[in-house]
Amino acid sequence: MLSLNLPSAALKITDRSGKKYVFDVLRKKYVALTPEEWVRQHFVHYLVNHLGYPAGLLANEVSISLNSTSKRCDTVLYSPSLAPRMIVEYKAPDVQVTQNVFNQITRYNIVLRVDYLIVTNGITHYCCKVDYQSGRCTFLSSVPPYNSL
Repeated sequence: MLSLNLPSAALKITDRSGKKYVFDVLRKKYVALTPEEWVRQHFVHYLVNHLGYPAGLLANEVSISLNSTSKRCDTVLYSPSLAPRMIVEYKAPDVQVTQNVFNQITRYNIVLRVDYLIVTNGITHYCCKVDYQSGRCTFLSSVPPYNSL
């Protein structure tokens, strides 16, 4: 797999019938190791091990209903009272982060109304804080540590 613009992570990888799987520490199970999953696992480890995000407040593959269709947010951070606070959208390292990706995550935010949106392909990371009063998103220079949210 490609080198990412994230700290290295000690991922548990196994081979089953010639196909690679990685252990998802949030879902507590092995999942197919795709390029997007490679980014997800590294980013989750970054959030938990380097920025202090509690693993117990993070969830992968969160289902939501949007315009009568089922969608899945890649990762959602919840507050201690279980209100959604952040959505993270992952793309494979070779996928450009475009306006379409931001459109996707903002559609998810119609349902969840979180404070922070993150889009990453493992190489380039964008984080913005949503201000609902002004209707604007402010891009941050980096992903904030958990204790500063």
